[in-house]
Amino acid sequence: MNEPELEYEEELDAFLIWMKDAGYTAYTQKSYLADAREFLGSLNGRELGTVKKLQVVSYLTSVRERGVSDATRNRKHASISCLFKALTELELLNINPAAGIKKSKTEKNREPVYLDEQDLQRFLSAVDGKYRSRNLAVFLLMSYMGLRVGEVHTLNQSDYNVERRSLRVFGKGRKWRNVPVPEDIAPYLDQALTDRLNPWHSKEEAMFISQKGRRLSIRGIQGIAADTFSRFQSEVPLSQRRPYSSHKLRHSFATMLLRKGADLRTVQELLGHSSIQTTTVYTHITSREKEEAMSRLQIGMPYKTGSGDS
Repeated sequence: MNEPELEYEEELDAFLIWMKDAGYTAYTQKSYLADAREFLGSLNGRELGTVKKLQVVSYLTSVRERGVSDATRNRKHASISCLFKALTELELLNINPAAGIKKSKTEKNREPVYLDEQDLQRFLSAVDGKYRSRNLAVFLLMSYMGLRVGEVHTLNQSDYNVERRSLRVFGKGRKWRNVPVPEDIAPYLDQALTDRLNPWHSKEEAMFISQKGRRLSIRGIQGIAADTFSRFQSEVPLSQRRPYSSHKLRHSFATMLLRKGADLRTVQELLGHSSIQTTTVYTHITSREKEEAMSRLQIGMPYKTGSGDS
């Protein structure tokens, strides 16, 4: 593979400008640029104006052959598609060869990993250390209010209306939504703001500050979650540990709401999903719940066992 930084410097710079203007998060910009560089490196210096759908599919096939998940393959596809979309909108190219390529089929019916209420309580009890009040508030926002990691990262102090007990959240698609702060959660959020670390810059508005005095990063939140989940499962044999992550707290929130009778449309609004189809992934049912539901069925008519004359 060639070094794409020099070969496609203008295109990569344009792609970054386009993403910034479109409001992509710094985390997404970094991920998409990395994917774009990898793809461009596979072109061996080919002019982008001559790239056809075949080259894109060939690259995505090589990605799959490396053994990456369908979700990762789809993200790389999205990155390449955005790259060409940016270049066409900026009039550097005329066509998008990544358009129209089908996504990989992911396992839609796979049960999401989540914590039930009892496990969630044990997980929150595993939160400790010097920055406990901050970390506890972060996890409560995800597990009892359904925020994404990136949404917690972008929160500012002014987004929290203490009187109305409401949080203004900037979500995917550059859309704002208001999420009620549960009465039981408010004291923890208030405590986190009281204990808020002094930022490096006095004008820093971030709700959560890292020990370096900057806005707590997405990677920082993920790292804190990984450490806490490790303590949470410390007594569980390695072979039986579940692949928990910070995003699984959001799964837990959605699952709890639905099991407590919330309707799908309400959960969709609280999660900030643009399509209700995305929300339906949380309507999974456990084997125990199936058995309990079936046990409630009663046959209301007399019947005979064994064979009889027909």
